[in-house]
Amino acid sequence: MRDWLFSRQRYWGEPFPVIHTKQGIEVVPDKELPVELPPTADYEPSEKGEPPLARIQSFVNYKNKEGKSVGKRETDTMPGSAASSWYFLRYLDPHNDKKVFDFEAQKYWMPVDLYLGGAEHSVGHLLYSRFWQKVLYDEGLVSHKEPFQKLVHQGVILGKDGHRMSKSRGNGVSPDQIREEYGADSVRVYICFLGPFDKDKPWSSQGILGSRRFLERIWRLSQDSKGKQDPLSEEVEKKLHSTIKKVTKDIESLHFNTAISALMILVNEIYKENLKNEALIKTISQLLMPFAPHISEEIWQYLGGEGFVSLAKWPEYDESKTISDVCSMGVQVNGKLRGVLNLSHSATEEEALQKSLELSGVQKALENKKIKKCIYKPGKIINLIV
Repeated sequence: MRDWLFSRQRYWGEPFPVIHTKQGIEVVPDKELPVELPPTADYEPSEKGEPPLARIQSFVNYKNKEGKSVGKRETDTMPGSAASSWYFLRYLDPHNDKKVFDFEAQKYWMPVDLYLGGAEHSVGHLLYSRFWQKVLYDEGLVSHKEPFQKLVHQGVILGKDGHRMSKSRGNGVSPDQIREEYGADSVRVYICFLGPFDKDKPWSSQGILGSRRFLERIWRLSQDSKGKQDPLSEEVEKKLHSTIKKVTKDIESLHFNTAISALMILVNEIYKENLKNEALIKTISQLLMPFAPHISEEIWQYLGGEGFVSLAKWPEYDESKTISDVCSMGVQVNGKLRGVLNLSHSATEEEALQKSLELSGVQKALENKKIKKCIYKPGKIINLIV
C-alpha cells in the first residue's frame, strides 16, 4: 500500500491522478505522471467550501498534450481518515510555523499512552493512524513505529429497547433535558457508575436519582462540617485511606464504577458516625472531582480550599492504614463449615474458640458432643474436632 501511495503521489497532498469527464472518472495515463501541484499563496477553502486547488482554474480544467480540454481534475485530495490520522503529532507542536512538527518534540511526547474509542474506530481511525505513523517512521520523520501504547474500547449505552442508542432508532435521550432535570454532575456520576467502562450498559433515567441523592448527601456533609474538626475514629480513618487508595488505582485502570462505589461506602460510614470534619469532606471533594467537577469545586471553595480543587495536589494514603486487622474466617466442626467469624488477625486461640461457640450453627453442631481438639490457623480457619 505504501509503494502504491508514493508511486502515485510524490508528496502528501498531491491530487490523485484522476479526471472527471462526461464519460465518468478516468485515471490519468501513467506517462503523464507525476501530477505537479501549481504554486498558490491562498490555502483557504473556496467560497463554496471546496479545497484550495479548486480556486486555480488552470489546474482544474485538464487538458491533454494536444491542448484539448477533456475534463476537470479531482481537487479533494485528502480523505477524512487521512486528515485525522496524524493530528496528535501536530498537537505536540501546534505553534511551529516552520515544520509540521519538530522531531524532538514528538520524540519527547510520543507514543500516546492510551487510545480510547469505540470498536468501529479500529478500522475507521486506528488503522489509518498506524499506517501513517509507519510511513512517517520509514521516512525518518518520527521516532516510534507505533503511535499508541494501549487501546481500550468503551462500551456503549443501550436505549430502553435494549439496542445501542442511535438517531436512526430514535431510542436516545436528550442530554440537555437530562442535564436540566438532574444536573450535569449527576449525569456524569450515573454514567460512570453504570458498570465496567468496556461493557455495554442499559440506560435508566430513574437510576440517575440515586446519583443525584449521593451528591446531595455529600453537599449536606459540606454544609454541616464547615469549621468543624470532629476526631476520626480508627474505623473511619482506615476507611478514608482505603478509599483514597481504591479511587486512585481505579481511576488509573478505568474502573470508575468501583471508585464511586468506594466513595459511597465512605460517605455512609461518615453518616453512621455522625461525623463533622471539614478536612475530611475537602478530601472527599478531591476524590469526587473527576466524576462530579462542578459540585466538587463548589464544596472546595465553600470549605476554604486554595485555588481550584482540580489543580490541588491529589490526596495521599498511608499503606499501613489500608490494611484491616479484621478478617473473615470459616469455622468448621469436624471439617464441615458451620459459620463465618469476623476476627482480628492477632486473636488468640482461646479468643477464637470463645467467639466460635457464640455462633448458632456451631452451637447446633456441638449439641451433646464434646470438643476433643481445636485446630486454629490465625486469619484462615478454626476447626473443632468432636
